[in-house]
Amino acid sequence: MIPPKPPARAERVSLWRYLRLFRQDILSAQPERLYRAWMAEFRTPFFRSYLVNQPDLVRCVLKERPDDFPKSDRISEGLRPLLGESVFVTNGEAWKRQRRIIDPAFEGGRLKDTFPAMRDAAEAAAARLAAQAGEEVEIEEQTSHAAADVIFRTLFSIPIEHRIAREVFHEFRAYQRTQPILNAAAFVPLPRWLPRGHRRRTRASARAIRALITELTAERMRAIEAGAAPDDLATKIMTTRDPVTGETFTTEEMVDQVAIFFLAGHETSASALAWTLYLMAIFPDWQDRVAEEARANLPRDAPADFAAVSRLRVTRDVFREALRLYPPVPMMVREATQAERFRDRDLPRGAQIVLSPWHQHRHTRLWDNPDGFDPARWETENGRSCAREAYMPFSAGPRVCTGAGFAMVEGVLLLARLLRDLQVAPGTRPPPVPVAHLTVRSREGIWLKVAGR
Repeated sequence: MIPPKPPARAERVSLWRYLRLFRQDILSAQPERLYRAWMAEFRTPFFRSYLVNQPDLVRCVLKERPDDFPKSDRISEGLRPLLGESVFVTNGEAWKRQRRIIDPAFEGGRLKDTFPAMRDAAEAAAARLAAQAGEEVEIEEQTSHAAADVIFRTLFSIPIEHRIAREVFHEFRAYQRTQPILNAAAFVPLPRWLPRGHRRRTRASARAIRALITELTAERMRAIEAGAAPDDLATKIMTTRDPVTGETFTTEEMVDQVAIFFLAGHETSASALAWTLYLMAIFPDWQDRVAEEARANLPRDAPADFAAVSRLRVTRDVFREALRLYPPVPMMVREATQAERFRDRDLPRGAQIVLSPWHQHRHTRLWDNPDGFDPARWETENGRSCAREAYMPFSAGPRVCTGAGFAMVEGVLLLARLLRDLQVAPGTRPPPVPVAHLTVRSREGIWLKVAGR
């Protein structure tokens, strides 16, 4: 069985048709040839973009010369109402300062410190899903709930049932379905003073989310000043001084960062876990292997310890394979700060360089059986080579996702804990169709039958 993949568009369409398709869903707006091309050029009246799949060119952009290819403002245009000037959208010195303050909170030792909160969220997620055993469940809603719970427990030491956490979660559910990944400003360069054309509901949800995060952040600042703050990620970030300037984040800056932690840590994790559970439903032999491994390493009569995650090797390979087939962030865009020459082609200054995990992870000239689900591939020569050269679910280089290690622990733990006691099977509805909203989601949700194991 080949897991679902969006249909490719016709090779030639009008610019107007292409822009409409792109705004609706960037995955099905692309032609089939991108799964085998090393590089492809797209021209519009306003800019040129170049999708790059060739590993050495991707490495050049992300790892070898990242300062020459900063993140493009065109992608961030659609997200600024929510993210402000967070680490996700900034470049240059502003971005470097933000990373100097944020990165220490996600270093290796901190993962072990956050594990108990992550484990509690996994137990709560399993209990919620077990309560629906015997039913057909929309699994994306469940994984969104679980991922949001993880973020709030590890960041602010509060469960999803907390008033503010619950309200942020519900507002974000509204936001993610009203905000396309790109808006008009991504295609047409606009002056700063001109309105960006964000939908009214999108703007309202962004304001509501930021107001709630401001309340939570201000409350934490007061607790820090009183010496009564818990030792969680929020406290660590808010008390870390930039080693260069000696400054900490202001409350407004922290609101920006919390917004991206929630977007990156909740939305992407929810997407990855939902698709992994769907793959388990259609490949029950792998599901049984994950369940067996979970029963051996996550006993029912004692809390799981951090070391248990390293023993979940089958589960890890399954989750890695799901991230290959359904990378939560399907495309990243960088901008050339000077004229470049790629593959004997001249790229002008300002060219948009599109790096697509979606296409590179399924590239027919790189991967064996690129559209197939095969967690065993990671132990093969081709799989190991591609893991180094053609696998970037969290980006790569200096701008690699700060929470990549966090996400791998979270995803593996949640998957193992859910399948230890539960089993999932395909629902009665048609197979899900992947589309890109803020992340790779299903057009009509992912419906699975849940039963006890």
